[in-house]
Parts: sequence; C-alpha cells; structure tokens
Amino acid sequence: MSRYAEAIRRELAKVIVGQQALAELLLTAILADGHVLLEGVPGVAKTLTAKLLARTLAVPFSRLQFTPDLMPSDVLGTAIFRPAQGDFEFRPGPIFASVVLIDEINRAPAKTQSALFEVMEERQVTQDGTRYPVPAPFVVLATQNPVEQEGTYRLPEAQLDRFLFKLTVGYPTVEEEVAILQGHHAGFGGTPLEAVQAVITAEDLRLLREQVRRQHVEPKLLEYIARLVGQTRAHKGLYLGASPRASLALLNGAKALAALRGRDFVTPEDVQYLAPMVLRHRIQLTPEREMEGQTADDIVKQILQQIEVPR
Repeated sequence: MSRYAEAIRRELAKVIVGQQALAELLLTAILADGHVLLEGVPGVAKTLTAKLLARTLAVPFSRLQFTPDLMPSDVLGTAIFRPAQGDFEFRPGPIFASVVLIDEINRAPAKTQSALFEVMEERQVTQDGTRYPVPAPFVVLATQNPVEQEGTYRLPEAQLDRFLFKLTVGYPTVEEEVAILQGHHAGFGGTPLEAVQAVITAEDLRLLREQVRRQHVEPKLLEYIARLVGQTRAHKGLYLGASPRASLALLNGAKALAALRGRDFVTPEDVQYLAPMVLRHRIQLTPEREMEGQTADDIVKQILQQIEVPR
C-alpha cells in the first residue's frame, strides 16, 4: 500500500510543489471509495492536483466545467432517436468515467446539481426507466471558490453529504512559492504534464480497497466515532448535526488512511485527523456562533476535546 502511495507522490512531485497533505487525503478518499470537494481561492492548484492525481490512475477520466446554463443531460447523457431502428439510443455523458473532475461545481443551478444525487450515491444513472451503471471505480473530484459568490448556487445539503471529504486548499509557504517561481522561470521545471505516468490500474485499486476493508478496528474506536458524530447533534453551537453517513465516512476514511500509512489497524489519531475533513461540510452553525466568528472547524475541535479518547 505505502509503495503505491510513494509512487503517486513521486509522480505528483514532478509538477506540484508542496501539497503533500492534500495528495495524501485525495488518495485516502479514493481508497475509501469516496468523493472529494476541494475548496480554495483561484490559483492554488486545486484543479491541477486533481487532474494529475487522475493521471496516476490508469482509468477513464473526464472533466466538466459547470456553468449556469448547464443542463442535466449535459452531465448524464441523453437519448438519441435512431430513425432506421425506430427507437431511442442512450448516449452516455461525461459522468461515465472512473475519475470525474468537476470544476466550479457551485456554478450550476439546483436542477443540474440534482442530476448528481443518484450517480454519486448509487453509482448508476436511471434514464427512461433503464439503469446504466458507471465504471468502477467511480470518484467525483469537485472544486469550488469560497470567495466569489456572484453567479454561484449553494450546494444542497443532501449533495454535500455525499462527499466523503471537504478539503480546504490554502496558500503555499514562502519556500514553496519560491520553488514554484524557480520552476516556472526554468520553463515549468522542464517537466511537462505528460511526464506524469499511471502507476495504479483499476485492478490494483480494487485489491487495495479490499485491503482497506480488512483493516482492524477496535470496538471502542467504533464507539468513539459514534460519540464524536453524535455530539454534533447535541452541540449548542450547531443547528444541523452530522448524519450516520458521516460516521461511515469517518470509519472508512480512517481505515484507508491507516492502510496508506502502512498499518493494518486504525488508531484514534487517524479519526481525529480526519474529523474536520469529514464533518466541516455536514454541520451548520447557529447564527449566533457565526456572528461570533466561529467556524465549523472550531466546533469540531471543541467536540474532539470533549469526547474521551479510547486507549
């Protein structure tokens, strides 16, 4: 497991400066069979990192740019009438790929967002009463800009809940930015994007996911996860807590992270590390806490301090 992870890190490092934690979390989500929402200001390599990660996997890839005039059929596909046969033929849309990169996901209206509900949860598209399964594996990597609100639509809570992680992509450090400038000045470091090679096949990924599912988890850790998520429903600073889907996401994510870090068992530290990524988009603060300037991550940190850690 760690051998594959190191191979992917090496490939990404050919182009990306820094962002090691982001790459690890993206790979964790893929091993846990989950989707990822990437949030950050323009220019911090959200799309580039997702696109390069997809290149390290030898699976079909597609990219969608969400816009306000995008229709559900532009995403899912449409039925085309065939005069010779006198019937309709379904033409699959770009969602029928193993890794789907959706740029600016909050640019599309609710009608188009709703087209993603079924496929993200059930890995299938239903068209005219017929079910069409998407390829396995299937992962959606979506990006959004947190500062520009003009021409955007808030994602429905039901859709946010379908993302395993919400990752915030920050600015690079001064040292990393200097390295970016040096590489750009030298002609992108002399390494074109095509230099990134696929290191994991679909079969490799299936076997790795099987290994993740076999990870050992102590019963007291399952109770710890349940208590953490349950506390979001009782916290006075929240008016919307996390659902049982969050508990499952935290469990699956922790198992994948442990495997990625070379262990066959999950520790409380795995759960604590992933808790903000799993919970931040599934909880909503009360207006009073928002006016005080608190964030979802602040509340998650408080909850982690309140719940006793199993040993």
